[in-house]
Amino acid sequence: MKSKLLIVTFGILSLILAACGSTGLSDTLDWEVKDFKATTQDEESFSVSELEGKVWLANFIFTSCETICPPMTRNMAKVQDMLKEEGVEAEIVSFSVDPTVDTPEKLKEFGREHGADFSNWTFVTEYKQEQIQNFAQESFKTVAMKTEGNDQVTHGSSIYLVGKDGKVLKKYKGDVDVPYEQIVEDVKAAK
Repeated sequence: MKSKLLIVTFGILSLILAACGSTGLSDTLDWEVKDFKATTQDEESFSVSELEGKVWLANFIFTSCETICPPMTRNMAKVQDMLKEEGVEAEIVSFSVDPTVDTPEKLKEFGREHGADFSNWTFVTEYKQEQIQNFAQESFKTVAMKTEGNDQVTHGSSIYLVGKDGKVLKKYKGDVDVPYEQIVEDVKAAK
């Protein structure tokens, strides 16, 4: 009798514990996002710690990009529109990988040109190149490298889903063949 009660109690406890940590997503990356301080397109201070307890999407862009940044930003705008249509709240953060060139004003203009709604989408800049390079590598396992004498920056093209606990849960293609529906469903599951 005691052993049956113990098994039932253990089973219930296991379910409760599993539910507490579950986001409804499987095979999550669980990369911890370090805190990062910056300035927004509206010239306000920004810190990743402000997003604690929120689900958010992130990517890395720069305004003088001649290749993937414009379509990546338009793709993120499409994700933003789809989330709104579904009534799903999520923040979006685009980190500039060229902070010496990307002023808040340039980021605001770039976002506006490519369909960003600033009500829940923040573009950030005004930090050192070395800081964004380290942050991108440590938190998102991606590159953000500007070589001297080159006006283009080598960086990743993914969209990242970050959970309420500040950990990267998933990453998706952000430039071509973007899995829009999957991103929306994953954001819902992370809520």
